[in-house]
Amino acid sequence: MDSAEYEAKIASRFAAFDQDGSGYIDREDFSGAAAALLAEFGTTARSDKGQALYNGAEAFWQGMAGIADVDGDQRVSRQEFVTGAVKRLRDNPRRFAEIARPFLRAAIAVADEDGGGVTPAAAERALLVLGVVAEAAARVAVELDADGDGRIHEEEILAGFAAYYVTPEP
Repeated sequence: MDSAEYEAKIASRFAAFDQDGSGYIDREDFSGAAAALLAEFGTTARSDKGQALYNGAEAFWQGMAGIADVDGDQRVSRQEFVTGAVKRLRDNPRRFAEIARPFLRAAIAVADEDGGGVTPAAAERALLVLGVVAEAAARVAVELDADGDGRIHEEEILAGFAAYYVTPEP
């Protein structure tokens, strides 16, 4: 994949983070994603899981801002996202997954309804809430279960998250 293709792919990922469609990624996009996940799985914001998810969302936002908020205005434009992602993540996509780890770990705890790992059905629900189109959400939820045990665990989700930024598919 050449540089232009990679930049175009990264730009297509911007919309997934811009939850409110404002044209910028900001703290509210992350807290909004957390609120939507909590609502979907019937978890209260004041619970331990709810607090962990909001804390993870804040950590993810801080990591994103640290990578991409070039002008320091506490929001990431599409161009800042593309430039920051291309510059800092192309050679190490796993780094971005590590920035997301606290949020993803907390989201797993919310979606893991019986303590045995996230089922593909629960993963699909979470992906839909986060704005993934239905056809892709169903496919990705199944593909995330890399070991085929019927449950999706943290390392599988981190690997899938990292791969999302280095694969050519939209």
